[in-house]
Amino acid sequence: MSRLDSETKRKLREMGVTSLVDAFEVQDDTLTLGMVFEERIKLAVDDAHATFTHSKVEGLIRRAGLRYPNADLRRLDLIEQRGLDRGVIAQLGTCAFITRQQNVVFQGFTGSGKTYLGSALAKQACQHRYRAHYIRMPDLEETWATARDRPAGKEKWLRRYAAFTLLVIDEWLLDHPDDSVRGMLLELLERRYDSSSTVFCTQYAKKDWHQRLGGGVHADAIMDRIVHNTIWIETGSTNMREHTAMTA
Repeated sequence: MSRLDSETKRKLREMGVTSLVDAFEVQDDTLTLGMVFEERIKLAVDDAHATFTHSKVEGLIRRAGLRYPNADLRRLDLIEQRGLDRGVIAQLGTCAFITRQQNVVFQGFTGSGKTYLGSALAKQACQHRYRAHYIRMPDLEETWATARDRPAGKEKWLRRYAAFTLLVIDEWLLDHPDDSVRGMLLELLERRYDSSSTVFCTQYAKKDWHQRLGGGVHADAIMDRIVHNTIWIETGSTNMREHTAMTA
């Protein structure tokens, strides 16, 4: 195949297929010698699509706001010592729980790697081209407080956080939420129920959640939208920050 002329390349770029132009440009004539026209087109399209997919995934990861952007479920230290089940972690990596609209809870002591696991799971979702977002509970509360003071702010805020296919809430129930936050959590989790997945990273066992949520009807309703369709994973008591510092 002869090289594309400048006018054809201009038109292709104008149509937003720059990656296809680049794929044609880098084709090695010695490697494609003897290929028919259709085969060379397919090769160029495959290369362009791979570039497009990589770029899209990188964009999703960047916009997810991960605490640990380099987190990887395939590189977890001390899995057995921490009581983590390799099979369960591998299954999470397939993101099948997202297609089933299931939630995930990572519960364990401070430093046990909950945030890393939440980041790694969100990154895995991005690699499956799902829209994910990571946020700490205190920051979630702060953005909600800011949104309340704007015209139609509450509805816009709820639409935004309900739209993420996977939402990771770190430091879940670190503080006791007030009435406004409890109302927000109920509405947000109601909108996400049966349509998306939420990951909760927390120090607190399930038995403590109801009391930390205020112990009333809001606590009942919030718990009801979480506990029945959730994968619970204990991250153990090993301090991974201490372990990382000792092995550095």
